Amino acid sequence: MSGVLDEAAAWELLRGIRSEAGAEAAGLRRGTAGGPLRWRAASPGAEALADRYLPLCLAGAQVTFAQLGQTLDGFIATRTGHADLVTGEEDRAHLHRLRALSDAVVVGAGTAVADDPRLTVRACAGTNPVRVVLDPRGRVPAGRQVFTDGAAPTLWVVGEDAAPHTPRGDGVEVLTLRDSAGFAPHRLVRTLAERGLGRVLVEGGGVTVSRFLHERALRLLYVTVAPLLLGDGVPGLRFAGPELMRDAVRPRVRRAALGADTLFELDLGTPSPGEPAGDEHDDAGQAGDEGQNAVDDGHGQSL
Repeated sequence: MSGVLDEAAAWELLRGIRSEAGAEAAGLRRGTAGGPLRWRAASPGAEALADRYLPLCLAGAQVTFAQLGQTLDGFIATRTGHADLVTGEEDRAHLHRLRALSDAVVVGAGTAVADDPRLTVRACAGTNPVRVVLDPRGRVPAGRQVFTDGAAPTLWVVGEDAAPHTPRGDGVEVLTLRDSAGFAPHRLVRTLAERGLGRVLVEGGGVTVSRFLHERALRLLYVTVAPLLLGDGVPGLRFAGPELMRDAVRPRVRRAALGADTLFELDLGTPSPGEPAGDEHDDAGQAGDEGQNAVDDGHGQSL
């Protein structure tokens, strides 16, 4: 590799990395004393991309990760569900890069109902992931963009008791889960992996992300915190916590500035997808069925 690697070329290389061998094939090397993987000659932008996304790239072909943007006091929207300008444009670009590094992007029914998201890659180079809509009761309207725009394949996951459905447009497939426990995070991840969708981004909303976190189905969690205070609103992460502070989840954390926002990358370790976690089968039919106050990406734009 000759010359200085620029940001665009670095991103193209990162998109293809799934292992350390793949990183080495992309020209990344460790120093003589070890340390992080680096390109021999790269621009600051290229180096920043490698630093931010290599942990995800190196997590392999099967990894589940999630993303949320919230205020300093932990809300993803106002109490009315309004979420414009929670986080800035740099966080939007970050979110689209996460999509580009995934095989599937998962949202709950409430997010699909309230936000009409597109869930495609537009703020960076990349291939659109399969859009997975978790809709146990089959309540997402037929006119939502994920069913009609044809921009990417959509997997519409419904429960057995949902009204009879047919695919709603080109590239839409209906998957009916006969057992409500199939919506539980680990079971769902296995179902997607059987379809060749091993790299799963859980994007929204707060209920779905919280459930995946609580049931230890996530390897990485990205939380972008904006310097805003709402005082009240739609919460981001909420799950049944411990009684004692010493039992709190304390993952390894990396931080990065995204404009005025701060990105936290939480390394939650490697989950065990072959085994149920915690109360995985309790109330499993509600997994991914977001409440009515789901929100958009916080930029006043379609997701």
